[in-house]
Amino acid sequence: MRHSCAHMLAQAVLEMFPDAKLGIGPTTDDGFYYDFDLPRTLIPEDLDILQEKMEAIAKEKQTFNRVESKPKKAAEFYKKAGQPYKVELIEDLEKDGETMVTFYENLSPDGEVKFSDLCRGGHTDDTSKAGAFKLTKIAGAYWRGDEKRPMLQRIYGVCMNDKKALRVHLQMLEEAKKRDHRKLGKELELFTFSELVGPGLPLWTPKGTLIRNLLDDFVWQLRKERGYEKVAIPHITKKDLYETSGHWQKFSDELFRITTREGHEFAMKPMNCPHHTQIYRHIPRSYKDLPQRYAETTMVYRDEQTGELHGLARVRSITQDDAHVFCRKAQVKEEFLKIWDIIEIFYKAVGFEDLQIRLSLHDPDEFEKYLGTPQLWGGAEESLREIAREKGAEFTEAIGEEAFYGPKVDFVTRDSIGREWQVATIQLDINMPERFDLFCVNEEGEQERIVMIHAAIMGAIERFMAIFIEHHAGAFPLWLCPVQVIVLPVSDKFLDYAQEVADGLNGADVRVEVDDSNEGLGKKIRAAEMRKIPYMLVVGEKEVAAKQVAVRNYRTKKQNVMPAESFIDGVIKEIKERKLEAEL
Repeated sequence: MRHSCAHMLAQAVLEMFPDAKLGIGPTTDDGFYYDFDLPRTLIPEDLDILQEKMEAIAKEKQTFNRVESKPKKAAEFYKKAGQPYKVELIEDLEKDGETMVTFYENLSPDGEVKFSDLCRGGHTDDTSKAGAFKLTKIAGAYWRGDEKRPMLQRIYGVCMNDKKALRVHLQMLEEAKKRDHRKLGKELELFTFSELVGPGLPLWTPKGTLIRNLLDDFVWQLRKERGYEKVAIPHITKKDLYETSGHWQKFSDELFRITTREGHEFAMKPMNCPHHTQIYRHIPRSYKDLPQRYAETTMVYRDEQTGELHGLARVRSITQDDAHVFCRKAQVKEEFLKIWDIIEIFYKAVGFEDLQIRLSLHDPDEFEKYLGTPQLWGGAEESLREIAREKGAEFTEAIGEEAFYGPKVDFVTRDSIGREWQVATIQLDINMPERFDLFCVNEEGEQERIVMIHAAIMGAIERFMAIFIEHHAGAFPLWLCPVQVIVLPVSDKFLDYAQEVADGLNGADVRVEVDDSNEGLGKKIRAAEMRKIPYMLVVGEKEVAAKQVAVRNYRTKKQNVMPAESFIDGVIKEIKERKLEAEL
């Protein structure tokens, strides 16, 4: 349905702009988009016109007819039609060895070809069965994601099974706009970007850094309790390390490269695991030394295309809360279950309690993409099934969603407006120990091949923060708020008492501020609510006389008067227990 909608959109655009040059029109998780080179810049009102044209095409019940063609003939057709982007795509397909390309024609009920597009399919039977759709926005996109190529205009749309599902989804999108982490990050002063620094390179303010550190410290606490040790590695490496690991062959185009004055080629590290193998192997290891559990939160760097960057969700400097376990095969289950426990504890504390389990496995039909042998992969994947069954977890299997060096357990959750996100992951690596010749000396004095486990709790902290901010709409759990309490004196006469209350909270390690501005109480409350501070303590004449505070809860908007000491005791307890919501 979504792919059919993309063709209908392109047909509508050509009706409106006969000289339009067509780019590509793939599907997305909730709809479709199409890129166009147009004679003028689109305005929002154009979407309404195109929507009407698409609805007319749907009512016409045009059928989708598949046509095959030799690449040279297809390229000639598009050259005559003045479609250079399609010509380029066909020529690339021919270079890749394609001997036949396919088109889909939109045919009217009387057989007239209304539109034709280079396409692999598939499509609905006819345009009337393409679901309920809505064009949503216009954006810019470089041709093939290359900022040196022309900037095209991208039109997005959503497509659902029926009008009711579409209405619900559009409401969700409206809510998502309010929760956009880029908007909230600016309003709450959590992070920023600078043109001088460069796109995809976020800068974290003190408030944003505080949240990141609190989250990372919690992950480290959970790891430390389970025997992990911290390590540290450089941010660059010789290319030889990634050639040995297999990453260079797979991802060399995505690396930032450095050439030294002496002509040596280095790369900014895009991942940490190959470095950690070298820490393991720097001395001989006995079976008694295993497991070795290394943890490190550090940045990695990937040369993402400018057109693909998106706030914190897709960046070039990526902070990973990375950990690697080097162990014997017999120890895999225990180590997996320890990491699984960490994931469940962490995500409950940050407000994601419903974790779905997905085993991401290799695609046997495309085994050339992977390191190792089918036998190694088969054994590793069955190990993951056994671990999931022992945990008592219901799980799905996703073919082709693995890492290229081994299968993994992915943890998937839904945010507060129903969007699905893959968050934590545990990966079983049967290949890197082979490539780096990692072993331990066993009980018989023989070299025994070990295995490696990769574990990311938040994964990319930037991406996690984007999900986390939007899930909570910026109203974070109390223990993670940059400012947990703000004291609001009714007037300057009560500033001394307000500061006394704040000092008591400060002494208990509660993050507190006093609003000593000259604004009225109403404006002070509104300002605190804009900052989504969980607790506002109003203090006036009655509160000073009774040594009390009037507690205003951001979430409930309820006000409760209590002794200042009782409030301090209560808020300390809530923070210590990592309560998700302020309760006083």
